[in-house]
Amino acid sequence: MNQGENPSNDQTNPGSSEPAVEPLQEPVADENVSMPAAGETPVLARQLAELETKLAEAQDAFLRAKADAENIRRRAQEDISKAHKFAVESFAEALLPVRDSLEMALKIETPSIESLKEGVEMTLKQLSSAFERNRLVEVNPQAGEKLDPMKHQAISMVAAEQEANTVVSVLQKGYMISDRLLRPALVTVSQ
Repeated sequence: MNQGENPSNDQTNPGSSEPAVEPLQEPVADENVSMPAAGETPVLARQLAELETKLAEAQDAFLRAKADAENIRRRAQEDISKAHKFAVESFAEALLPVRDSLEMALKIETPSIESLKEGVEMTLKQLSSAFERNRLVEVNPQAGEKLDPMKHQAISMVAAEQEANTVVSVLQKGYMISDRLLRPALVTVSQ
């Protein structure tokens, strides 16, 4: 070893196979992290306890909200199921008087043509009333009316003295429920 050299700078100590020990460096302080002073430990423990309480409250609120949402979903499914099951209830109630009238007509032992006709007319009025209350509307186009493929079904085309693709005659009325087509009107149209 030279006289001007510092022995701490050598890689190994003379006479030893172990590497030289480097001097310890001072730790660099992070500006964002501060070490708690001796009196701050209870403050941090209190803050931690407050945060844990808030977390527990938030978890409880979340679980309650989740349970409420599940209950709402289940009730909605039950309501939909009941709506499908009892959807025709109103219409069935409206048709019961029609059935009663038909049964009474069949009980008459010696009906006259006039009484049968009167009974059928009254029964038809009851049926029409039931249709009206349940928004069942006739689709009965008039002759000369333009063919509407959304409401009419053309069965055949015939030669006629009217504009092409207009209704000549109605073979069977159609029906709509509210704005939805239940059955199209069967019509013949002009060529």
